[in-house]
Amino acid sequence: MLPPLADLIASARVVSLPMHTRFRGVDTREALLFEGPEGWAEFSPFVEYEDAEAATWLAAAIDFGWQQQPAPLREKIRVNATIPAVDASQVAALMARFVGCRTAKVKVAEPGQTLADDVARVRAVREAMGPEGRIRVDANGMWNVDEAEHAVHALNEYDLEYVEQPCATVEELADLRKRVKYMGIPVAADESVRKSSDPLAVARARAADILVIKAQPLGGVTHALQIVTAAGLPVVVSSALDTAIGLSQGAALAAALPNLDYDCGLGTSSLFLDDVADLRPIDGAIPVGRVTPDAAALTRLAASDERRDWWLERLERCYRELTETAG
Repeated sequence: MLPPLADLIASARVVSLPMHTRFRGVDTREALLFEGPEGWAEFSPFVEYEDAEAATWLAAAIDFGWQQQPAPLREKIRVNATIPAVDASQVAALMARFVGCRTAKVKVAEPGQTLADDVARVRAVREAMGPEGRIRVDANGMWNVDEAEHAVHALNEYDLEYVEQPCATVEELADLRKRVKYMGIPVAADESVRKSSDPLAVARARAADILVIKAQPLGGVTHALQIVTAAGLPVVVSSALDTAIGLSQGAALAAALPNLDYDCGLGTSSLFLDDVADLRPIDGAIPVGRVTPDAAALTRLAASDERRDWWLERLERCYRELTETAG
C-alpha cells in the first residue's frame, strides 16, 4: 500500500551533485530524496526517462523508505572503480579517487570516439592497477555484433573480467556470447535486464553469463532479489549514478544476496565532487547500513527552485502512475 503523496512531499529535498568528470553526458546529477519511517530514500530516474519507466524507480524509493529490507548477510561490499570515457592521460588521477579498489569498470564505445581510444584507456587502467587488477568494460549496447567481436579481440590482451552490455538486444548478446566463448570472456547484461519489460528474457535465452542488477530501476531490493533467484546467474549489483542514499539501497541489495562473487558498482560516490553523505570506498569497500544525509550538505547541494519544482511535478506524475497500476 502506498503512503500518502503528502508524506513524500513533506520531507522531499531535491539536490544537484557536481561531478568530478563528465559522465553519461552530464556534469551534475540531480536526485529527489525523502524520508520514510524506515529512513531516507532516493528517487532519481534520469531526466530523459518517461514517467512509466520512472515510476518503477519511485516504487523502489517508497519500498526502501517505508518497508523493512531483507536481512543483510555481510557488513561491507567490495566495489569497483568506475572510469568514464576519458582520455587515457586522465586515468591515473581518476583511479586514485577509488581507494583500495581491486577492480575497475571502464566505459567504452563512447559516441564520437574510436576503438583505439578504448584500447588506450583500458591499457592505462591496466598499467595503473598492475597485473592482479580486474578490468571489466561497459559498452552500454553501442556496438553491433561484429564491432563487439572485433573490440573483444582488441581488448583481450588486457585480461578482461567480462564485457558488459556490448550489444543492445538479447539476440545480439546471444550471438556474441557464442562467438567469444572460446576466449573465456563472459558477457554481462545490464540494460537488457533493467530496461526490459521481461528482465528474465536474457537469462532464458542464455544470452549472458552475468547479470548487472540495480535496485532503483528494478523496483526495489525485494523485487531485484526475486529476479536474481529466478535467473539463476551470478550477479553484480551496480548503481545508477546514485547519491549516497541510493548507494545504501544498492548495498542493502548486495548484502542480501546469498552469493556475491564479483565486486559491485557501488563506489560511484567517488565520481562526485560533493555528496549528501560520505560513502566513498575505503579499502575498496563501502559499509552496509542506512545513510542519513548531512543537513549542511542538503542545503549546500540544493537544486534551484525551478529544478525543485520540476522534480516535485515529476514525483506527482509518477505517484499517479503507481496508484493507477495498483488500482
